[in-house]
Amino acid sequence: MKLLKIALAIAVLFVNLTLAQPSWADRPKFSKNPDYIEVTKTIQELKKSAEGTIPADVQRQIDELEFQKAAIESGTAWGQCRNESGGNLAIYGTGSEESGNSNQLYFLANKQTTPDQWDCQGVYLPADVKVTGLDKTGAVAVKIMDGTQLLVKKNPDTSELELNLPNAKIVKPGETDWFIPNVSQAFLDSRIPNTLTAAEND
Repeated sequence: MKLLKIALAIAVLFVNLTLAQPSWADRPKFSKNPDYIEVTKTIQELKKSAEGTIPADVQRQIDELEFQKAAIESGTAWGQCRNESGGNLAIYGTGSEESGNSNQLYFLANKQTTPDQWDCQGVYLPADVKVTGLDKTGAVAVKIMDGTQLLVKKNPDTSELELNLPNAKIVKPGETDWFIPNVSQAFLDSRIPNTLTAAEND
């Protein structure tokens, strides 16, 4: 009977080791993450260009980038977007980390946040939408780094959108493989939000 119990315990242990994901597995290599590479390069360029004493505004940029770099090193390989714009928000994303979808446009409803692990990579801003602190003449996208929580909200006094990013990275049509259409905010508001549905299907 003792021998049977030992054999059963070994069998359960063996099945557990072969089926369960090992807890000692390495985290994904952050050094190959495109955002990590870009942040590291930008930090080096800022330090190199500020020979000698670093101006306060450049040092603030470096500190913020160092913080983003640490966030990526911690293993957070996705961004999150929150919509408080009063209408639909077109966002760029790959869906969940497991889905493997290529970067595409989704629609996030007002007062909603993309789920954890769902990689929001940026937002689309139509030409007819004014954004505080952004000088844009047409439709653009704003790219966010992994580990960033982007909040897009409408200023009730000016009706302009505000982003909680101190240094928003603008992407213009033709600069990357991101699809940047020329549509209005009214068109975006006519779309059915699908971000949370896409997350449930992944």
